[in-house]
Amino acid sequence: MQVISATELSQWLAAPDRKKPVLLDVREDLELRTAAMPGITHIPMGQIPARMGELDDEAEIVCICHHGARSMQVASFLERQGYAHVYNLTGGIHAWSTEVDPSVPQY
Repeated sequence: MQVISATELSQWLAAPDRKKPVLLDVREDLELRTAAMPGITHIPMGQIPARMGELDDEAEIVCICHHGARSMQVASFLERQGYAHVYNLTGGIHAWSTEVDPSVPQY
């Protein structure tokens, strides 16, 4: 599993010559209603084993949670299942809010 900072992810998303990653938000519904990034795919952590077939195992996937711990577990799980290009957003949505987009609420 690779790690990516909020700033690095922001640069990736802004790069016109690079394919956008799947932004896999693994937080619970209530958390997502509180704060979210645009363009995410939402699959709560507990549903990942049953729903991972919804994800392309060749796509670049950035796992996101509140601070980065749950998403790290999901990223590790996906790698063990054969997903080849998985990243964990260090600091999670909190880092995104503080480093990239302050319009995203902190909680």
